[in-house]
Amino acid sequence: MIKFSFPKNLAAIRDASSLLVIGSHSTFESKTLSKVVGPELARFLAELAKDTKPGDNGGVGSTLTSSTPRKLMLGVLPERISRYNAEARPEAVHRVVSASGIARAKGRAGIFVVLDKDAHLLPVLNAIGRACPLFTRESKRDEESELAVVFANRKGAILPVDAQAMSTMMNAQNAARLVDTPPSELNTEALAGEARRALDGLKSVKITEYVGDDLLEHGLRGIFSVGKAADVPPRILIAQYKPSKAQGPHIALVGKGITFDTGGLHIKARGFMEGMKSDMGGAAAVLMAFRTLVEAKVPRRITLVLCVAENAVGPKAYKPDDILTMHSGKTVEINNTDAEGRLLLADGVSYAARVLGAEVILDAATLTGAQPMSTGMIHAAVMSNDARLEKLLVDAGQKSGDLCHPLPFAPEFFQAEFKSPIADMRNSAKNRSNAQSSCAGQFIFSHVEDTGVRWAHVDLAGPAYRADRGTGYGVALLAEAVRGLK
Repeated sequence: MIKFSFPKNLAAIRDASSLLVIGSHSTFESKTLSKVVGPELARFLAELAKDTKPGDNGGVGSTLTSSTPRKLMLGVLPERISRYNAEARPEAVHRVVSASGIARAKGRAGIFVVLDKDAHLLPVLNAIGRACPLFTRESKRDEESELAVVFANRKGAILPVDAQAMSTMMNAQNAARLVDTPPSELNTEALAGEARRALDGLKSVKITEYVGDDLLEHGLRGIFSVGKAADVPPRILIAQYKPSKAQGPHIALVGKGITFDTGGLHIKARGFMEGMKSDMGGAAAVLMAFRTLVEAKVPRRITLVLCVAENAVGPKAYKPDDILTMHSGKTVEINNTDAEGRLLLADGVSYAARVLGAEVILDAATLTGAQPMSTGMIHAAVMSNDARLEKLLVDAGQKSGDLCHPLPFAPEFFQAEFKSPIADMRNSAKNRSNAQSSCAGQFIFSHVEDTGVRWAHVDLAGPAYRADRGTGYGVALLAEAVRGLK
């Protein structure tokens, strides 16, 4: 377990046994570094930087010294990036922190970052947190280590880490922790319990939960059907935040919380089922984004909707050819039990719009295996019926470091993929080569298209779980987007 601290001066990290200094290549050639760390260490870093090539995504150099710090490391960031990258280069920061091994350093360790712009602090801090995961079951990793992080700008001024940045990083780390937790420990009841603990003590938050057969009484047959075969029943958890001076529209954050996905009776093959503990990454993201916003007392009315189930195999499992009447009233013929997440979200967004009265709905999910093929492992895919909302999310990705890229929203091209001869629609597209991720989002939207809500969908299948670890992706993105909503 790593304990973070954020000293307000460099003196606190000068005695660190391991020190990582991060900056762009020009940082180590400038006079600024000498002002902050002193001429002797600055010359040492400049010499080390000459032999450290940043490449496209950052490079790491290191050396042992005869004084303190005993191990000195250098994280050199690339000077130039593409327009689809974030200006703060959080992915490069994440890579150099991970490659340095600072998160596993023994004793007291420190990170010193020189930022090109003050506004880069939040995405860079979030990237550092992402490289320092909380969850472990390693038998020899029980001891707590301390990591002190200090930021400075190009003028040499030390930058304070405010409560918003700290909250975002820590909540993203906890979202990643939930994703990393084994499914035998994090079943549907346990995930709901984690949500309650995360929100415990927050003012102006009211929690409601419907479990098992209670879902049917509220018309949530999609959630119920997906999870009814599991030992622990499915549920929906709703947390409503109503500050006294709320401004702007009522916003709902809806998350897919499949605690494990076998694929149902369309069972996943070997190689595709491993890692499916991550299928609740959307629920983890919206939960911790909600917590971040409430901790900051954001003057918005925000509702959290967690749609939670385990897609298990058993005698009670929902079947291909079943027809479900969803919360929206629409009927869905099941042609793929492994397209289950959209059934949860369809109920969740419909409930948020029709019952809770949300005017803006942001849903997040590890929804499709096609998402990484569409926008990659770094950028989530976003889709919206509102151009301003789509742009808001893309801009929020640039500011927060949780990058995203738009998918086409074109109901006239995609709705026909779900045509059924006996129901309103099927749950999986006929032509899987026809913008599969967009089609999945289209299915969700079709259950609120008559409500007039502004809706956006974030498919974070790739960014939420990389290299067999949760990343906490989406917490910073969603929190930043909600703050910018008008």
